[in-house]
Amino acid sequence: MRAVLVFTSGGPEVVRVEEIDRPTAGVGEVLIEVRAAGMNPSDLRGRNGFADLPPQYRPSIARPSVPGADVSGVVVAVGADVTDFEVGDDVYGLVRFPPFDGRGHGRTHAEYVNAPVADLAPKPRRLDHVEAAAAPMAALTAWQQIHRAGAVLPGERVLVVGAAGGVGHFAVQLARSHGAKVVAVASGRHEKFLRELGVDTFVDYTADDPVTAVGTVDAVIDCVGSVGGADAARWLPAVVDGGRLNPITLAFYPPEELSRRGIVTVGTQVSSSGADLRALNELFDAGRLTVAIDSVYPLNEARGAHERAERGHLRGKIVLTTTR
Repeated sequence: MRAVLVFTSGGPEVVRVEEIDRPTAGVGEVLIEVRAAGMNPSDLRGRNGFADLPPQYRPSIARPSVPGADVSGVVVAVGADVTDFEVGDDVYGLVRFPPFDGRGHGRTHAEYVNAPVADLAPKPRRLDHVEAAAAPMAALTAWQQIHRAGAVLPGERVLVVGAAGGVGHFAVQLARSHGAKVVAVASGRHEKFLRELGVDTFVDYTADDPVTAVGTVDAVIDCVGSVGGADAARWLPAVVDGGRLNPITLAFYPPEELSRRGIVTVGTQVSSSGADLRALNELFDAGRLTVAIDSVYPLNEARGAHERAERGHLRGKIVLTTTR
């Protein structure tokens, strides 16, 4: 099968597509013929060896590695003890994430992938494979922050930073469905898109002093962060005393100010969950949750997808397809 391979850490130039052996379905797994696979910031960070982290915190990565955790495709084989799915089922999921818990990597940027059934759910009926592949990590991140970590409470005014991105556009929709009033920060070209998703207040960070324009909020879901995480603290003046911060990416805040003002950080590492995806399926199939696609690349053009991701300012997600 064809697969994206990274032999050494670096920029998009280290991404290659080569033929490797097809995996098999182990106990509790199915083998999926991949129709589409989403790209996430973790794929870029893994490719460059987590260079944004101090050396002592960088996880080891076995090379060559196959990136990818998001997948949508068709079950072509089932392993022992599998009763949840059958050959021919359309499934999607976030595979083996986080990847450093002893279960290995997702390896979804390939024509086939073996996946634990616990990580999968039936593909939503209203979504095609490209849309379904774009959803798992981003939608699960927003869902788990809101429904598990308590990032949003009904009736609150919630700021979503990077609202047009992969996690951001799901956070906007799920916060709204959870009864919050949403303030979205993004560049002006995303205003129409975000207003259609139902934001109550839009702030163009390129045209205004965004912190002043935001006003006062009860909680922040920061999907952007910054290099080193230091700039995340810029949003503190907008947060009420006793409010909450939910950084999706690396972020550092002055502990003395948090303590003085009673502001707490909340959040959890997103993790694979077929059960959570089944809950999200109800929203997808009811038309209450929209998936935004930034761009689609054939598997053979994976390097181009990495180059697009490096340029940033995405609206939704980048997706790879396996069509030859």
